[in-house]
Amino acid sequence: MSTPKSTGFAPGTFAPDPRSASPAKMVRAQARIESKLFLRHGEQQLLSMIIPFAMLIVLAKVPILESDQPIDEAFPLILAIAAMSSGFTGQAIALAFDRRYGALKRTGASGVPASTIIMGKVAAVVTMVLIQTLVLSGTALILGWRPDALGVIIGALTLIIGVAAFSSFGLLMGGTLSSEVVLALANLIWVVLSALVGWVLLSQGLHEAGWANLIPSVTLASGLTLAFEGTLPWLQLLILLAWLIAASAAAVKWFRFAS
Repeated sequence: MSTPKSTGFAPGTFAPDPRSASPAKMVRAQARIESKLFLRHGEQQLLSMIIPFAMLIVLAKVPILESDQPIDEAFPLILAIAAMSSGFTGQAIALAFDRRYGALKRTGASGVPASTIIMGKVAAVVTMVLIQTLVLSGTALILGWRPDALGVIIGALTLIIGVAAFSSFGLLMGGTLSSEVVLALANLIWVVLSALVGWVLLSQGLHEAGWANLIPSVTLASGLTLAFEGTLPWLQLLILLAWLIAASAAAVKWFRFAS
């Protein structure tokens, strides 16, 4: 009887180990993939980074705003538009096309829980918002923006709630409508919401937005304006939280993995 040849590997090295990955590992892997896809998408970078960056420069340097320090009024506006671009427009379009091409359904069929997929997409938005905030904040500081420490803390809280609200809108639209409708509608809504917040700034100022605070883009920009001045924008935070709860509930109810 012949003796088996040694393979050089310890017994059990290649033994089957049919266990699913831990939830933390799945979330990390999904977040890494979603973030790379988000950052590689040219249209999303145009809306999320290039246009807000250019708008910030123009508003700070061109005498459009009647203010001795226009960057103080321009930066909250631009940060709100950038957050809306990533949380809502980019999220909705990416999700809709994932559903159209079956990527979302195949990922779910592979055993990845729906919660992990959603957390991965949320992580991608958070990554994009962090990059946006660093780039735009650094540019604003160069242009003369000088917030105090308390204002930065309150502003960060307001931005987080605003991004969460817009992300819920993105999940609702991208998870329910067809990709063609989402592509047209998400961009149109972005233009309308950006125009409305610009109109409020130029016509009456974000400090006195009044009824316009019911518009998500306006209430986020208004809230950031007050926050960076060291004031807690409780009204704007309540409105954003109401939008977040309503859109999240609708997304949970009507979200579909396939078109």
